[in-house]
Amino acid sequence: MGSATAAGASVSSRMILMRAAFFTLCALVFLPALAQAKHGGVTRHYKFDIKMQNVTRLCQTKSIVTVNGQLPGPRIIAREGDRLLIKVVNNVQYNVTIHWHGVRQLRSGWADGPAYITQCPIQTGQTYVYNFTVTGQRGTLFWHAHISWLRATLYGPIVILPKKHASYPFPQPFKEVPIVFGEWWKADTETIISQALKTGGAPNLSDAYTMNGFPGPLYNCSAKDTFKLKVKPGKTYLLRLINAVLNDELFFSIANHTLTIVETDAVYVKPFKTHTVLITPGQTTNVLLRAKSKAPNVTFVMAARPYATGPGAFDNTTVTGFLEYAKPSSPSKPKASKLPILKPTLPKFNDTAFAMKFAQKLRSLNTARFPAKVPQTVDKKFFFTVGLGVNPCPKNQTCQGPNNTMLAASINNVSFVMPSTALLQAHFFKQSNGVYTTDFPTKPPFKFNYTGTPPSNMLVTSGTKVVVLPFNTTVELVMQDTSIIGAESHPLHLHGFNFFVVGQGFGNFKPKRDPKNFNLVDPVERNTVGVPSGGWVAIRFLADNPGVWFMHCHLEVHTSWGLKMAWVVMDGKGRKQKLPPPPADLPKC
Repeated sequence: MGSATAAGASVSSRMILMRAAFFTLCALVFLPALAQAKHGGVTRHYKFDIKMQNVTRLCQTKSIVTVNGQLPGPRIIAREGDRLLIKVVNNVQYNVTIHWHGVRQLRSGWADGPAYITQCPIQTGQTYVYNFTVTGQRGTLFWHAHISWLRATLYGPIVILPKKHASYPFPQPFKEVPIVFGEWWKADTETIISQALKTGGAPNLSDAYTMNGFPGPLYNCSAKDTFKLKVKPGKTYLLRLINAVLNDELFFSIANHTLTIVETDAVYVKPFKTHTVLITPGQTTNVLLRAKSKAPNVTFVMAARPYATGPGAFDNTTVTGFLEYAKPSSPSKPKASKLPILKPTLPKFNDTAFAMKFAQKLRSLNTARFPAKVPQTVDKKFFFTVGLGVNPCPKNQTCQGPNNTMLAASINNVSFVMPSTALLQAHFFKQSNGVYTTDFPTKPPFKFNYTGTPPSNMLVTSGTKVVVLPFNTTVELVMQDTSIIGAESHPLHLHGFNFFVVGQGFGNFKPKRDPKNFNLVDPVERNTVGVPSGGWVAIRFLADNPGVWFMHCHLEVHTSWGLKMAWVVMDGKGRKQKLPPPPADLPKC
């Protein structure tokens, strides 16, 4: 009897062990699927080796900072809902961070990337894994370094495809081609900006613009370094345009071809046709290009050159590439001689009327499938002046700004001072004391004719100040250009959010009159908007993403001068409304 019981016990314990083994096996099989189901996509791994690479442009070789030795850097491809794990290994002498520009980073602020805002930089020899999920976004974005001027060469495309079996709300293209605009300096960009910040003057200009890394034939000895887009007659191409230039907005056009704009900043728009696209640094624009039905005996020039409105000098050169039609090859016929070249006509460099008309044509799709969720009511209103100003010259030094001053830039006359520890950590661990203050002004310190005669006092104040917003606050922000030193267009980029551009105009914003004309039905949804030169723009957004979010001019020189600030969005009450703790490998300052 006792032995039978013992035998039964050993059988049942074997059964328990077998069951446990079976459940373990099931877990191993199904856990990845569960993990996948949790965020509705797959996990994609990338490795970014930050390393120096010799690159020759304009007849000159120089060593530049790259990702994996490439310029532009590697393309990130994901589907909406995918999780990305991007391991960044820093093998160069500089501190590095990478920003995934336009990615919402819902509750993943630790992966946003701006140095000293959401993270300390990755130091030489160190590694950091950026871990985030692409939620509710599809289209074109881009990644770039977010420290000093390293994004001059550290940038590349992010292509977010729709979920599987989801289609585009426009004709399926035959092929998709990213076209990334960059800027090239013969000199070292880190030396250029550090020298400018010491002397208080404007930094040296770039020597060329590039298209997918190539300057094209209008630059000295660059005929071989030309981007060529080969197309087949009758086919439709989706061009993913990205402006990764440091300091200039660009006009882009293809000779004798019409472009149909279908998306901006990874949000679909009501399609419209244009010969010229205006794209500011930080913006992305998807356009459809329909090739002609028969291959013409012509090479078409694709060209981009600056839209520049400020008082300062700018790189007034043109980057070009070629659009070439594929010809059916016939072995009997001799090779055709060089084809004639057709060039596009671009607007004048300071054509603000074109810029405004172009911006006003952009509208959200606002369909049942892609609604425009514009905040109809507003909890908090802000009025920010953006523009240039000056700082006094330090004692016993000569400065290159106006009347022996140092050039500066500000929002509401506050020129932002970068902290030496990351704001997000200070906020999360409640250690803001001595790092930042929460008294960023909600309106300018004094009223003046913002776009008229500038005030006699052009001095800015300095500080690390932020605006604190309760979770789910609806915000209306009017950004007003000022003519202090000179009226200028400013492409403002907000991290962590998309916003709706509800209104814009020239001159001074009139709070009693202008809001009556706001578009609250189908305004364009963006992450970067040009504040018109000598004008204003009004945006609305919902502060539904807890964390610390940088907002700054995407002209790198203006950011270096202080045209930046940060929003602190508090946690909500729900579990999914709180910022999780930082990852274990978050870099230390």
